[in-house]
Amino acid sequence: MSYSTPATDEVSSSDSVTAALLFYVHNHILYLTLNRPSVLNAIDLAMAIALHHLLAQARANQTIRAIVITGSGRAFCAGGDLKFAMAANPDTPGDSFLVLTEVLHRCIEEICTMPKPVIAAINGAAAGAGLFLALACDLRVMANTAYLKQSNTSYGLSLPAGGTFTLPRLVGMGRALEIVMLDDPIPAARAYELGLVNRVVEASSLIEQAQSLAERVAQMPVGVLGRVKQLMNQSCYNTLNQQLHLEQQAIAISANSSEGREGISAFIQKRRPAYI
Repeated sequence: MSYSTPATDEVSSSDSVTAALLFYVHNHILYLTLNRPSVLNAIDLAMAIALHHLLAQARANQTIRAIVITGSGRAFCAGGDLKFAMAANPDTPGDSFLVLTEVLHRCIEEICTMPKPVIAAINGAAAGAGLFLALACDLRVMANTAYLKQSNTSYGLSLPAGGTFTLPRLVGMGRALEIVMLDDPIPAARAYELGLVNRVVEASSLIEQAQSLAERVAQMPVGVLGRVKQLMNQSCYNTLNQQLHLEQQAIAISANSSEGREGISAFIQKRRPAYI
């Protein structure tokens, strides 16, 4: 992946990135770090633009097989930058949110439709849009010292970043409304109990654990994982008959792909398949 090193905090074009979002590629995995630690990695427009740019590049780059998103400092992400919103439009901050969510929601769409696994490594507080950014990811590994918080409704704001879509699907409508209406902080153990995260690990080993998980899924047939991810998302809207038809088409495409042929050959030859 041919990226230039970020040099400024501003994004001037679609070909540039920002120091507010760090990245590197290792073993076919793209690591993205939200990097505004002084404001708990709150998302401003520059960060959202950079995130969308890098996600779009990762989608198109066939050498990238998985993505890990984490935060720098003591937070994963505190959500949308409210100071940015007020400074840009003091009388009508909603106008700022229209602009910010226009880009941020494209990021959520990229993650949810990404034909390869996306993992959130929740190193600290994930609140507001930061929580929903994590929930949009396919897998979530959480430090035992971190916590989740819905936050928006306490500050007079509705939920952005796909929160009304992902939250009830993960925990059910009753729990989702409880989280929204009470806005209690959710510690790591409780987040695991509710099904909001897949794993809780020691904070000191979070990145190592996320890397290990990413490398594991990167060894899988990523094209197939992308198809199954798409099917599961489509199942929210389809009838059983429609879903069965899509499954029929997808398994035929999968079997005819290089991954499918390799997997079938490995099974017959009683060996481990090699997808990379």
